[in-house]
Amino acid sequence: MTPAPISFPVSSDYRPRLHNGVWEFPVHHMRGGTSTGVVLWERIAPQERALREELLRHIMGVPLDGEAAGNRQTTGLGRRSATSNKVFFADVEQGPEARPRLVSTLAQLAADHSRIDWSVNCGNMSSALQLWAIDMGFIDASTPGMHAIDIRNTNTGTMTTSRMAIAADGQFAEALIPGVMGKFPAVDLFLLDPVGAKTGTMLPTGAAVDTIGGYHVSCVDVAVPMVIARASEFGKTAHEPVAELARDDKFLGKAKEVWVEAGLRMRLRRKDGGLMSRTEIERSETIPKFCIVGEPRYGGDLSVRYLTPQTVHASMAVSGGCCLAAATLIAGSVANSIARKSSTEEVSEVQVAIENPSGTLDTTVRVQKSGDWPAISMASYRRSAQVLLRGYVPLYKASAALKSALERESD
Repeated sequence: MTPAPISFPVSSDYRPRLHNGVWEFPVHHMRGGTSTGVVLWERIAPQERALREELLRHIMGVPLDGEAAGNRQTTGLGRRSATSNKVFFADVEQGPEARPRLVSTLAQLAADHSRIDWSVNCGNMSSALQLWAIDMGFIDASTPGMHAIDIRNTNTGTMTTSRMAIAADGQFAEALIPGVMGKFPAVDLFLLDPVGAKTGTMLPTGAAVDTIGGYHVSCVDVAVPMVIARASEFGKTAHEPVAELARDDKFLGKAKEVWVEAGLRMRLRRKDGGLMSRTEIERSETIPKFCIVGEPRYGGDLSVRYLTPQTVHASMAVSGGCCLAAATLIAGSVANSIARKSSTEEVSEVQVAIENPSGTLDTTVRVQKSGDWPAISMASYRRSAQVLLRGYVPLYKASAALKSALERESD
């Protein structure tokens, strides 16, 4: 049963509008962690999937159909990389005990083609959602203290708790995180029951280590399905500059062979529940994630270079970081062979520091002893967020069908 939406006294002008003969759509352009993207109010967006996707393509500046190699997204708000091509549809609904909670649906776009991936969540951009709801006036954060709200993600079914603090002077508590210049509003995110986000199990292949194409890998699904490989087997250290890896076609080709085969073995599924084909996995912008790990150099537990999977990430996605942190607790896994984490108590919280190109991502994993493999009940991390811009995006090339939908939503 779908939870009931909550009514809010939102200004009547926060709707699609016709201005100088062009339909415009209200947006929040935001940064969450090291990702940027757009947050849209679910309730005023077209309901038809095809029209929603057209709307997103206009807003982000990607091809309306087909492919456009080398597209720089000069006509939209996207910034070429996967980490800056994210759109959240968000709203507030009534959760348990009549408490409000956010509901989010992520669309992942890419610069050079029109396909949109609806299959995963994004931990970085999720950190922008509470700030969006506060900025919209949907939730009250006018009093000093800690403010928390749950976020139900429809892509994965996972539940996250977002927490922000308001100081006595009414300002947000701030945080400095790797990959972001300066301090901004701090957000603590807690992923609840993150195991099996896409496959229903922590080890979708049934093993802590698999051999694929001669490489030893661990296929782990905690927050996001990810393939973890030892950097040394690719002739790497996991300390290479991002640009160096991004132009190493031999490495990228080998990595793709591995993660595509791993994705098939993990039995990854599309949004409609059907198994992904080899071609679908080869073209996927989101799953499975892929990383190489190596020995730390700067006081962390291990070092990583992360692919999303088509591009090399400039830092470390937080969902992938939570998955990697959990993997360090799986005896015999590739991650555990470097960072030998373990739980010595029935229930404990284990800190894992992950060195990445932007610094160190500190992650906490709550683990309980349970048979052969650890039971992961929570993973948490700290991010910062900001509103980059709030306003209207003119849709100069909107189709007749999209114009009609926007006219209906404007009433």
